[in-house]
Amino acid sequence: MHMADALLAPAVAGAMYVASGAAAGVSIKKLKKDDEPAKLPVMAVTAAVVFAGQMINYTIPGTGSSGHMCGGMLLSALLGPYAGFLSMIVVLAIQCLFFADGGLMALGANVWNMAFYGCFVGYFLIWKPIIHSKWFGEGKSALRSRIIAASIIGCIVTLQLGAFSVVIETSLSGITELPFGAFMGLMQPIHLAIGLVEGLITAAVLTFVFESRPELLQEVDEVGVPLEAKRSLKSTVAILAVIAVVVGGGLSLFASGNPDGLEWALFGNAESGYSQNMGLDEENFGVESNVADTAGSIQEKTSFLPDYAFPGSDSAAGTTVSGIAGGAIVALVAWLICMAGGFFRKKSDRTL
Repeated sequence: MHMADALLAPAVAGAMYVASGAAAGVSIKKLKKDDEPAKLPVMAVTAAVVFAGQMINYTIPGTGSSGHMCGGMLLSALLGPYAGFLSMIVVLAIQCLFFADGGLMALGANVWNMAFYGCFVGYFLIWKPIIHSKWFGEGKSALRSRIIAASIIGCIVTLQLGAFSVVIETSLSGITELPFGAFMGLMQPIHLAIGLVEGLITAAVLTFVFESRPELLQEVDEVGVPLEAKRSLKSTVAILAVIAVVVGGGLSLFASGNPDGLEWALFGNAESGYSQNMGLDEENFGVESNVADTAGSIQEKTSFLPDYAFPGSDSAAGTTVSGIAGGAIVALVAWLICMAGGFFRKKSDRTL
């Protein structure tokens, strides 16, 4: 669902930067009060997991399309909405600047569409209420079922909101080739299927964490269910790190070649015998602007592995290097931001 700059007018892109920046400012302020040191390594490694997960496009059968996880629900369930949101900003910014995935002018919109809903709507309106509910009864097995339900429902709902925002943003940008109703009729159903798959992936990861270190999941400690950790924090984080490396460096080689939900809606997949959908020309579409041209030139200079590949090469090694290097960069940047911002430190440490 990474939007290109051509899909947005500069005014709309600027407004989305302001909206996402305001949410980031609130998140930073809230995190100044967070004094849970365990969240620091978890934030770094789970941000890397999300980066790697977004490299895996999974085929949506019968459509000619594919999808990938966004990760907002996963991060907010592990870190809370504020740290989750900042982690998503790191992931999306690194993808944009170093891998040319999503436009630089469109970054504010991509943060809003892919991070805001999953981290804030998903957490406060879905994750937290379901975890504290009486769904499925009492006890550990019931709590596990609520985690699975919250993951699936949260991913479906928040991805629908993100897809709808894309439709609104393109409509406000005045792209006449994209009739509102037709575009929405393509975007919403395909992202329903994509959200379902992401929900299952999210549920699997969160169930693993629940069985390993249940206290790492937000709200779980407050429901009054006796829980016991089966693994140490270090081993749990290490396993997640291995997952990030394996997914980003290995499984990414087997990602679907079909266009993702947004590209599928815009351009179709007629080459593989599927519909043309909106039928836009991939080489010439959308809004032209000096701001977009400037953003594109900056991106060309910063992206050392464009499209997750070595420049001018089709070697599979480029994808592997992109997955491993990208995950490492995301983890390092997330860690440095936490250190610079003083996040996740014990209050006594700040008085030294």
